[in-house]
Amino acid sequence: MLKLYRLLALLVASLMLPSLAEAQSTSMTWKFRSFHKNIVNVELYSYNRRHVWPGGGEVYSLRDFGAHNVNISCVPGERICFGAWVRGTESSSWGVGRNRKNSCKTCCYTCGNTKDTGVINLNAM
Repeated sequence: MLKLYRLLALLVASLMLPSLAEAQSTSMTWKFRSFHKNIVNVELYSYNRRHVWPGGGEVYSLRDFGAHNVNISCVPGERICFGAWVRGTESSSWGVGRNRKNSCKTCCYTCGNTKDTGVINLNAM
């Protein structure tokens, strides 16, 4: 019976501890500017784990020609790529596009190596 209580105590303690990813998270700022006449949606995709920013079916929306900052928490060493597309269509897209449908060599950054991406210009097509 004592072993059962110890096991339950260990289980409860492990549930209360933050995950390793949360304990080692760092922040990163992505900067986007759209030059498209329509609203452009943006998501960020982790290639090391199943995570999307902002997540929950939401997107970052660029509604004007100004530079917009997107601040995220990420795991050091995590490879993150952006995908952007014109709202309502996928015919115009940048980076890996919506739901990572495209390949891209210049749209990914490593968390911890880069604190700020600099402005990523999404030019009208």
